[in-house]
Amino acid sequence: MTMNGQAAASHELRSMSGQHRPAANRELATYFSDVELDRPGKQAGYVYFPHSPHDDAWGTVRVPIAVLSNGSGPTVLLEGGNHGDEYEGPIVLGELIRTLRADQVRGRLIIIPAINAPAVDAGRRTSPVDDKNMNRVFPGDHAGTLTDQIAAFVNDELIPRADAFLSLHSGGSSLNIVPSTIVMPSGDPAQFRRCLDAAAAFGAPMCVVMDNLGDRRLCVTAAMAAGLTCVSTEMAGGGLVNPEAAELCRAGTRRVLDLWGVLADARQAPAAAPERAYSEISGAQAYVIASEQGIFEPAARLGQAVRAGDLAGRIHFLTAPHKAPAELLFRDSGVVYAIRQFGRVQPGNTCMVVAGEKAAKTA
Repeated sequence: MTMNGQAAASHELRSMSGQHRPAANRELATYFSDVELDRPGKQAGYVYFPHSPHDDAWGTVRVPIAVLSNGSGPTVLLEGGNHGDEYEGPIVLGELIRTLRADQVRGRLIIIPAINAPAVDAGRRTSPVDDKNMNRVFPGDHAGTLTDQIAAFVNDELIPRADAFLSLHSGGSSLNIVPSTIVMPSGDPAQFRRCLDAAAAFGAPMCVVMDNLGDRRLCVTAAMAAGLTCVSTEMAGGGLVNPEAAELCRAGTRRVLDLWGVLADARQAPAAAPERAYSEISGAQAYVIASEQGIFEPAARLGQAVRAGDLAGRIHFLTAPHKAPAELLFRDSGVVYAIRQFGRVQPGNTCMVVAGEKAAKTA
């Protein structure tokens, strides 16, 4: 794999003032690949990370990757499988790899459909190798555990080459979420508008602006810091493949690629509205968090409008039937955006999330 050089940035999709943070210990990187990121044409193969567990002394873990490059144009990075129990994204990106030809691309697509391959194989949110959540380790560490090393590869080799980033997620095993796009806040108004345009083009029922309680260890925060135009998705959840969400993911991905001009046969991209409305997860008060261990019974449905002070649900104590259930109240008004899938909870678990009912707008 050729790891030197960087594609010329598109002024329409990348902010030139991005402050990208490199991963730790770059000089200790050990990955190798049968795909060359900067070679024209279509390639599909793997990136290999040396891994030496008890039963495989000189082993590797391989992560699938595809590159389709043809002429001048933007470089778009597409990611799925960051969490291994979120299935719609990997399915849709696998279909793109199988069906797209290089001559259908104008610029370059870099597709990583199952970036956390061990977690995808195991159907787990976290890696079975080191129990780490890939979306909480960026920018990564080339001398760290396997998850750190994969994140460092994405951070140092893929993000700097890209102009735009589409990250496909769903609620996974533990959450049901209204199918939606996610946009991160940005101090650069032009970057924020580009992200909102991409979210609008995707066409999900909701667009939610959120900062993950200020956590900066996500793949998308690394891409935002590098100045890329970024949009993420949440495609339902529950640890299942939701047919309606999968169809939305297929169509929405195509619409975003059309908007970004990376497909030679681009269909008519939807015109951006002069005002872009979105919902907002305003901070810690938007989260309904379990106070005790027990079984959570929701008192509201997904998508339901609620008010601060309304009953969110009850925690029942099944082996202490004499004890009255603990009541949890909403601390923010809006609509129920996410509900915990598992009934069993312990203190600190998120049971519900509310997206602010007051639609914010930007010109």
